[in-house]
Amino acid sequence: MSISVVILAAGQGTRMKSPTPKVLHQISGKAMLFHVIDAAQSLSNDITVVLYHQADRIRKEIEAHYSGISFHMQNVQEFPGTGGAMKGVEVRHDKVLILNGDMPLMTKESLLSLVQGDAHINMSVLKLEDPSGYGRVMIDEENAKEIVEEKDCTPEQKKIQTVNAGVYCIQKEILKQYIPCLNNKNAQAEYYLTDIIKMAAQEHKTIHPVYVAEEEFKGVNSKLDLAIAEEIMQRRIRNEWMKKGVIMHLPETIYIDSQAAFEGECILENGVCIQGKSRLCNAHIKAHSVIEESHIENSDIGPMGHIRPHSKITNTHIGNFVEIKKSTLNGVKAGHLAYIGDASIEEGTNLGAGVITCNYDGKNKHKTTIGKNVFVGSDTQLIAPIFIEDDVMIAAGTTVNKDIKQGELAISRTPLRTVQNFFYKFFLTEKKKQSGEK
Repeated sequence: MSISVVILAAGQGTRMKSPTPKVLHQISGKAMLFHVIDAAQSLSNDITVVLYHQADRIRKEIEAHYSGISFHMQNVQEFPGTGGAMKGVEVRHDKVLILNGDMPLMTKESLLSLVQGDAHINMSVLKLEDPSGYGRVMIDEENAKEIVEEKDCTPEQKKIQTVNAGVYCIQKEILKQYIPCLNNKNAQAEYYLTDIIKMAAQEHKTIHPVYVAEEEFKGVNSKLDLAIAEEIMQRRIRNEWMKKGVIMHLPETIYIDSQAAFEGECILENGVCIQGKSRLCNAHIKAHSVIEESHIENSDIGPMGHIRPHSKITNTHIGNFVEIKKSTLNGVKAGHLAYIGDASIEEGTNLGAGVITCNYDGKNKHKTTIGKNVFVGSDTQLIAPIFIEDDVMIAAGTTVNKDIKQGELAISRTPLRTVQNFFYKFFLTEKKKQSGEK
């Protein structure tokens, strides 16, 4: 589609009360600005992001995830406001879709309604019971005539319920004609992009109001807005995956990252958290388990399991209170209460309760390699780096600090010592002391 997109992301976002730029606050695992860029890329190959506040930081984040994005630095000192943001912006195509970096809930479908037709301007509008906080839109028959910012509204204009949603599709020639004509004679002493509507209407340009859904054009200005947007995004993500076949128990309690993906028949029980670019295939994730940026296939996890980033788990049973970090497990059983970090473990191996890999020496992380059909008894410590070959048994309570050869038994225990009648001697002595007897 021959359309250019300009994303306004220059604002400071003071209401967020955060040192993090507003547009980099995350929703469902992705910066809100990235959700906007994704929607823009579904329509255009010419995308410009307008920056000012913490511009270098935002640009670096964008360039780490996207290519082909153009940038424009707003001259805020001389030309503050949304109109000032568009001064000097160069685009390739004849239609220009102007978006806001703090509107992460827009979809391709909602934006398509704004780019259709041949009007000089398509502008998004909302019909609200409570229009407070929004610029009011004056509409004459089917044409918008003017947008009046709330601070500049008369008492009568404040009663108007049709408001500006803040997204526009404007012909490039209209922008070239009217952007230089903007002034800052208003309550905020800013250059309003919205003033173009009145200018264009006075010269009988066609300005089509496009009614849109409030949910999709909701701006995020505070931590409260951020939480509300997160709820909406999570509902969308869960609904989409359930339609594709994922089973969810109490879905409203489940968190799924926007980058996660599922294949086959997956089951997510209540309280599950799937983070990052996790990939699950025929997986059963039980209640209150956390999966972080990992691959789970033909396996069950939990309840209350924790799979940390860069793990690959296939044909494996991970039970309750088991933590796996940066490890590859294939055909393994770890039923409960274990920590496995920086390890590679092969099929048929069983890890007992309390087994841990001692992978960190205070300076560096080290790898544990365990072969096939290894039985690791409860309360065993595996001190990395270490290699345990196939068909090995490790006795409960063993500290393993060297490689174990195939077929061997590894056992390290202090011989058991018993003292006859110690129980009675100990407690009778204590009682005599307390009573003062000799």
